[in-house]
Amino acid sequence: MFIDPVCGMKVDEKTAVKLEKDGKVYYFCSEHCKNKFLSKDNLEMSGAKHEGHQAHHGHGEQIVGGGCCGHNHSGHHEHMVADFRKRFWISLVITVPVLILSPMIQQFLGLGTTIRFIGDLYLLFVFSSIIFFYGGRPFLKGLVDEFKDRQPGMMTLIAIAITIAYVYSAAVVFGLSGNIFFWELVTLIDIMLLGHWIEMKSVMGASKALEELARLMPSEAHKVMPDGTIKDVPLDELNINDKIIIKPGEKIPADGDIVEGESSINEAMLTGESRPVPKKMGGKVIGGSINGEGSLTVVVKKTGKDSFLSQIINLVQEAQQSKSRTQDLANRAALWLTIIAISCGVVTLFVWLVLMHKDFAFAIERTVTVMVITCPHALGLAVPLVVAVSTTLAASNGLLIRNRAAFERARNIQAIIFDKTGTLTEGKFGVTDKIVFTSDIKEDELLKYAASVEARSQHPIAKGIATSVKDVIPVEGFKAITGKGAEGKVNGKNIKVVSPGYLREKNIPMNDERIKKLSSQGKTVVFVMINGKLKGAIALADIIRPESKKAISMLKKMGVKCMMLTGDNKQVAQWVSEEIGLDEYFAEVLPQEKASKVKEIQQRGLIVAMTGDGVNDAPALAQADVGIAIGAGTDVAVETADIILVKSNPLDVVAIIGLARVTYKKMIQNLAWATGYNAFAIPLAAGVLYKSNILLSPAMGAVLMSLSTVIVAINARLISYKKEED
Repeated sequence: MFIDPVCGMKVDEKTAVKLEKDGKVYYFCSEHCKNKFLSKDNLEMSGAKHEGHQAHHGHGEQIVGGGCCGHNHSGHHEHMVADFRKRFWISLVITVPVLILSPMIQQFLGLGTTIRFIGDLYLLFVFSSIIFFYGGRPFLKGLVDEFKDRQPGMMTLIAIAITIAYVYSAAVVFGLSGNIFFWELVTLIDIMLLGHWIEMKSVMGASKALEELARLMPSEAHKVMPDGTIKDVPLDELNINDKIIIKPGEKIPADGDIVEGESSINEAMLTGESRPVPKKMGGKVIGGSINGEGSLTVVVKKTGKDSFLSQIINLVQEAQQSKSRTQDLANRAALWLTIIAISCGVVTLFVWLVLMHKDFAFAIERTVTVMVITCPHALGLAVPLVVAVSTTLAASNGLLIRNRAAFERARNIQAIIFDKTGTLTEGKFGVTDKIVFTSDIKEDELLKYAASVEARSQHPIAKGIATSVKDVIPVEGFKAITGKGAEGKVNGKNIKVVSPGYLREKNIPMNDERIKKLSSQGKTVVFVMINGKLKGAIALADIIRPESKKAISMLKKMGVKCMMLTGDNKQVAQWVSEEIGLDEYFAEVLPQEKASKVKEIQQRGLIVAMTGDGVNDAPALAQADVGIAIGAGTDVAVETADIILVKSNPLDVVAIIGLARVTYKKMIQNLAWATGYNAFAIPLAAGVLYKSNILLSPAMGAVLMSLSTVIVAINARLISYKKEED
């Protein structure tokens, strides 16, 4: 076994992450800790190997998913959760004999001396010591870490309370006059271990965003060799100016220029562009996007850290790091309680010892009672229990909370930015309008004729029309009109579905104002001809989700400004904005600009949430005060976000804000009770009513503390929130 030099964890050589440096060998529990160790020595981390992830990016350079930005150490996080769980159960088992052997508990239960025996207090000391050093280790270590960071919080408060209780009780066992607090000590440790275990399970696991980004790249590329043969090679063997072949339906392995072939490429997950982008010789392709129906020959122009995808990775890293310093609500309360506890303890000891001239045993007992009571069990559960209940409630409604602190911030959201493609819209091309030019045909009939012909085509526009009709009519003599549309015979009629370019080529006039309006909205318009005569038109666009308009309306009523970011053109953005009633929109925004737009809105003094589903949204999701991902989107967007909407429903954004407000209210109630208990118990424990013969005994303090814990637990269970249905 070895000791991790960063976190102090014991690690096994077989499972450890190994590092050789300056002739020495180091073992770490995770890649995260290894990278923290490296960063302290200002070493280059870009080539660090991530065990278990072998995705490469040009020139042998790897996209490191583990720890370089301090967020991706899920194995380390899981280890910590398991550690708290193990310590809790072991400590809980040993607590049973501690309670049985504690004189105060025996007296409280009226057992007298029936279970006393020679050496029982020494045995009590041994059991309590095991719990103190084993169960209390995370808190004692946490105290040291918090003092190093000069940020005393919950760990400091717990560590001070259990240390004072342990040292004082041990002194009593070995001769000092006073009461033994071992039962207080062990139950406090048990409760705090349980609270932290619950808390860590409900808090966001380490982000896997960078690994998910790397997975967008295929593992191999079809490289054209000097002799003209094609060889499948790993991405790290690609160099600038290499030629590669991309077959239909494949992911593009690197950024480059097309030198042969023609196709349409789906870049929606990278750029936000909703429709497949036509590409031909001279066009540029982005690694990670998906090739359509054609075969392409591409010359590689960017690899490794220079690639589009790597730039997105850097943006995610920067945005995550800038948001990672948030201090949560319970720690702020713990900071003040730490100050109060220490102050009250010192004042109590001084007053009884110096001013009241009481003996040391009495003074120290009052001091210990104050210190122990100041760290109520209820505070350890006040927030974690609320979070656990609200997380479960949210999950049952399709709202997955990954980051507790961000979820707390959601109650104060003042502006929410939606990605368009796949969030406010369905992310797929579909029919939005049907127009007939003559009275001898109906709109549905026109669409059915067009869909019957287009069902035989693989073009994205054709697929959008074909999927809008359930049952198509068999087609005879189908053929594509190169670059202009398709035609075929349906029920004996010659049907042509053609582009505006075809009409211009054949000098067929088209001056309908309705068509001009559709075009101004950025919609794609195709025309339907029957037996050589122009009969109507069909408009297509990225379909707006039916629940989007209602969600925007409800958010506005909650006082939230609603905005949209999209890589689409201004006409499309304006159309969507007007349709659903947005306050503001930003069109033609490049992926690297999205995080900057979020910053820009934050600089207005607004607390901003971002909702998106694509890779291009990942930096903005990380930059926002609250990142909300549509669960049906890409893994990288989901892994970067703080909250995930499983059902891809914009109304769930309304639900998450509503639930955040209810949850925060419960947190405040619980913290108010837990800390309010102190305001009542501390003066009594210190002895302010001593002259009136009112002195809070440790046993009565325990009763009050238990009552406080029960009230907090019941209040947490009373959280309720009904999600708005679409």
